[in-house]
Amino acid sequence: MRVIFLKDVPRVGKRHDVKEVNDGYAMNFLLPRKLAKTATPKALQNLELQKKEIIIEREVQESLLLKNLEEIKGKVLHLQAKADEKGHLFSGIHTKEIVKAMKNEHHADIAEEFILLEKPIKEVGEFEIPIEVKGKKSSFKLLVEEN
Repeated sequence: MRVIFLKDVPRVGKRHDVKEVNDGYAMNFLLPRKLAKTATPKALQNLELQKKEIIIEREVQESLLLKNLEEIKGKVLHLQAKADEKGHLFSGIHTKEIVKAMKNEHHADIAEEFILLEKPIKEVGEFEIPIEVKGKKSSFKLLVEEN
């Protein structure tokens, strides 16, 4: 049976993939759990439209970010997190938290994929966070304070 995946299914398929799977697997596992739907011609047509919309939306977001790259440069973002007396954070700061804080504090919408963070930040202090969009680079400062 040919199905369109609605969600990522480990070792089987990713969202928006169209794959051939066993009928029993599709009927007993994928379809009842709404992980996939049957690949009818109309559903395939809708999938293509959705993919085009996603691509257009991503391009618009990239172009807006390219325009705002200079504006972002030099900004200081403040985050507070719980830390011990040595300055080590109890939980690391990931790109998701940085994106959310940037949106709240500076009204700049940055996708996680554009932030080049090698590993989560696990200390109190000041950090330079690099951003890269289509080969153009910028950065801003992240000031992590103890809560």
